[in-house]
Amino acid sequence: MTTTASRFVRPAVAWILLVPLLGLTACTGDDGLGDAVDELTSAIEGHDLSGLGGGLDEIVEPLAGYPLEVSAAEPERTDDGATVDLAFAWEIEGREWSYRETAVFVETSEGWTVEGDPALVADGLADGERIEVTREYPERAAIVGAGDETLVTERPVTRYGLDKSWIEADQVADSAAAIAEAVGVDVEPFVARAEQMGPQAFVEAIVLRPEDAADRVADGYAEIPGANAIDDTMLLAPTREFARDLLGTVGEATAEIIEESDGEIAAGDQVGLSGLQATYDAELRGTPAITISAVSGEGEDAERRALTSWESEEADPLVTTLDVELQNRADEVLAGVSGTSALVAIRPSTGAIVAAADGQSSDIPNVATTGQYPPGSTFKVVTALALLRSGMSADDAVTCAETVTVDGFEFHNYDDYPASATGEITLRQAIANSCNTALIGERARLDDDSLVGAAEALGLGTEADLGFPAFLGAVPSAESETEFAADMIGQGRVLASPLAMATVAASVSAGQAVAPHLLADEEPDREDPAAPLTAEEAETLQGFLRAVVTEGSATELAGLEPAVGAKTGTAEYGEPDESGELPVHGWMIATQGDLAVAVFVAEASSGSETAGPIVEAFLR
Repeated sequence: MTTTASRFVRPAVAWILLVPLLGLTACTGDDGLGDAVDELTSAIEGHDLSGLGGGLDEIVEPLAGYPLEVSAAEPERTDDGATVDLAFAWEIEGREWSYRETAVFVETSEGWTVEGDPALVADGLADGERIEVTREYPERAAIVGAGDETLVTERPVTRYGLDKSWIEADQVADSAAAIAEAVGVDVEPFVARAEQMGPQAFVEAIVLRPEDAADRVADGYAEIPGANAIDDTMLLAPTREFARDLLGTVGEATAEIIEESDGEIAAGDQVGLSGLQATYDAELRGTPAITISAVSGEGEDAERRALTSWESEEADPLVTTLDVELQNRADEVLAGVSGTSALVAIRPSTGAIVAAADGQSSDIPNVATTGQYPPGSTFKVVTALALLRSGMSADDAVTCAETVTVDGFEFHNYDDYPASATGEITLRQAIANSCNTALIGERARLDDDSLVGAAEALGLGTEADLGFPAFLGAVPSAESETEFAADMIGQGRVLASPLAMATVAASVSAGQAVAPHLLADEEPDREDPAAPLTAEEAETLQGFLRAVVTEGSATELAGLEPAVGAKTGTAEYGEPDESGELPVHGWMIATQGDLAVAVFVAEASSGSETAGPIVEAFLR
């Protein structure tokens, strides 16, 4: 649990002070009492009791972050003044604290004064007491996956570092350097931090899971003077790699988070710092237990009595669709990939995202769901649908030439394109072997709207609030005929994420535009396509994907059971190298039973050679 308390302030003086109420004098049609009451209620609501003296302004400071409404009854006149019943209504983090107090007004030659009673700060506060607010959060709710299997929960860790209280001052630098080397952290920064901290400090070097510590912590660590290892727990996923960017992390609230919370979060609170932990932080934190106390005395002799309190309320787990087995498998097949890579898997029958993994060496977070890259020839599934809607059929002839020129720009096929699939071939063969020139040669049949409509029918390029950071692709209008030709083969300005292309594969498999979702209890808010995918179109596209495996560019998947459909993609980007060759991204999308998957590798040789083996390992 996390407990935070407001700081102590100077206690109230033990006497009642009569002061002019902000210098107000009678100046209206009556004797000014009504205005004096209004000014008092406004001052109390604004947590500004400086006009009441006696230190009350400082005593109210621990409550300054909470909204307060004060309403006044009609004043009751007395021989030497008036009394006014005040109704207080505090909003304490969603709870209400209501009570009544009486303010005593005295009329003097200078106007109305009010008695500076500590009860005007808080119900029941007496002379010599101050306010303390403590907040204690319940245990943070877990994040669970498919089958209610716990994903993120408290798991054992060990904190490795230097305990300065165990050694002499002249040993600090040497011990810190030895500890840093033993646990594999940068030596100089750790030594500098160790020397700056106090003589009794524990200077943390790293926090490790038991399985990571076994491989990382050097033998002999315990013999280093001052080296300490403290067992603890942290909110963690099953493994260090498990959907780490998507699930996010939890840590102590930063100054920025505290400032933006409008008093809801205090220093020392544990909050979500990234991913789902940050997006759903309020839901996962639950409601803290809060006690507002009156405190008298100092230090160990201080006495506390509760003025009011509320119990904590635990949050419900955040239920996701992630499948532990499939997510672990996704992490495993990306483990050896260098550079940025990602894999997303979806259930076509439901749209549930069952795996969303970024490669261990990826230096960009959330590539799986938010990456924006040209999808290359995986986009030809969209182009194929657009051509079918233009009146073509799978067996219609197209010309797969060596090159095709559009407005002076020469397009070609990939380097090892099979000679047997050139010349007059069918549309199915063109998709199976990924012939660029054949599709570009049919560009007169299409326009921007037909590509956009086909993309939307397959769930690509649509706007949707999925409840987590996501990019479902973009198919902007082409600014030239050359750009449109490039768009048809997934280059130009067409962009997609691995999530978007997995959605395309899932939509082909399901026979309708799939709306991907990660949260089990929330359906994505997305409009249906204007021209939905028909059963006949879906069947033809499924045949195209199967042909890619049986006779085309993904024959390495032919031996998998159940049968697989796929589409490879190689997308050029960036600047050419010394040989004039452009670097390429590698893509592959695939379907197998009730599973659709997309793999992306930023630095690849081709989609088939680089992404293909990853898909094969994942599906096998």
